[in-house]
Amino acid sequence: MAYSDILYEVDGPIATVTLNRPDKMNAYTAVMGREVADAFNTADLDDHVRVVIVTGAGRGFCAGADISAGAGAFDTRDGNSVSFGRNAAPGQTSSTGRNGFIEAIYTCRKPSIAAFNGAAVGVGLTLTLPMDIKIAADTAKFGFVFARRGLVPEAASSWFLPRLVGMSQALRWCLSGQVFDAAEALRGGLLSEVVPADQLMARARAIAIDIAENTAPVSVALTRQMLWRFGAGDNFAEALKVDGPLAMELGKGPDVREGVQSFLDRRKPAFTGRVSTDMPKPYPWWD
Repeated sequence: MAYSDILYEVDGPIATVTLNRPDKMNAYTAVMGREVADAFNTADLDDHVRVVIVTGAGRGFCAGADISAGAGAFDTRDGNSVSFGRNAAPGQTSSTGRNGFIEAIYTCRKPSIAAFNGAAVGVGLTLTLPMDIKIAADTAKFGFVFARRGLVPEAASSWFLPRLVGMSQALRWCLSGQVFDAAEALRGGLLSEVVPADQLMARARAIAIDIAENTAPVSVALTRQMLWRFGAGDNFAEALKVDGPLAMELGKGPDVREGVQSFLDRRKPAFTGRVSTDMPKPYPWWD
């Protein structure tokens, strides 16, 4: 798939997705949504890719939906909505639903890092919620501004956000619609780290390299799904039904032997398991 609104680059074990409409502060379009979904699906199938980093071109991460159509920017009836109308795939009103970018990010077997280089508001922020690690430049700004536009939080953010930051913080941000800085995002639990702007991508890459060089691909793929799917559950017994069989299945495989031996040898591991061919039988357990 040829991309117009994003860049997709692979350097070693890291794929970088760059939202690439810098003249529009990378404002979201339905085309961008489909391209992000395709990029994550591509990374998922590429055994050479271990981690996906997502950032923005220029001085912004994503300024939210493209409202160049004016007050009717979200009205799909006349086909003039850049974000949800004329650029959407046939039969769809957006690219966030089934087989859209939310599902692609959430189900991807590779961990993802959102590296906020600048403002991320509206869908420009909610599209990152299924990503696993979120870091930001100290100059970044954030906002769940939907109530100030007469809208509601979309992209399943009403499911993701309370699980990430707690109900109280999610309500505070969403009901006010206020824009807040990186320090508040860190205090509120949206971010795990804030760094000087000129160090952002180096720090994101360092986190990605640490994962790529020291963890087993199959183990990471399973772990992120377990945490996302069981972390919001209301009964620990459901996790027990899965983690025991998975541990036993993995325990008799080569990656565990390599993990233990490399630890004893005090060297970096050389895991051979691949997500394309070696996911254990209980996966995907939610099916």
